[in-house]
Amino acid sequence: MNRFSNDPGFFGFMAGVPLFFKLFGGLVLTLVIGGFLYVIIRGVSTWSSNNASELLTRTAVIVDKRTEVWGGSRDSSASTNYYITFEFEDQSRMELPVRGDKYGLMVVGDRGNLTYQGTRFKDFDRFTR
Repeated sequence: MNRFSNDPGFFGFMAGVPLFFKLFGGLVLTLVIGGFLYVIIRGVSTWSSNNASELLTRTAVIVDKRTEVWGGSRDSSASTNYYITFEFEDQSRMELPVRGDKYGLMVVGDRGNLTYQGTRFKDFDRFTR
C-alpha cells in the first residue's frame, strides 16, 4: 500500500455515520471530559486554598450535626458524609466536614476549642463541665 492511497485509516468506521450523530457524540465526549476536568481543578483549588490558609483555633459551640448518605443501591454499599456546624463567640457559624469517628464523639451543645484550616476540620477539644 502506498502513502497516496484513499484508505480512510483508523477513522474509516465514521465514514457512514450521519453528521448529527458525529456532532452529538462529540458534544457528549466534550461534556464528559469537561466535567472530569472541572472536578479535578475544583478539588486541587480547594486543597491548595486550605493549605495556604492559616491554622486557627477558636472557641466554638456545636449547634448542629448532619449526615449525607449517597449510593447504596442493589449490590453497592452506601457512603456517608458527616458535617458539624460550629457557632463562634461573634455569632458567626461554620459548617465543616468531619470523619465519622470524630462525628460520633461530638454532641450538639458541646463547647470547646475548634482548630481548623480553611474548610478543613483539624480538631475539637471539648471543655469539661
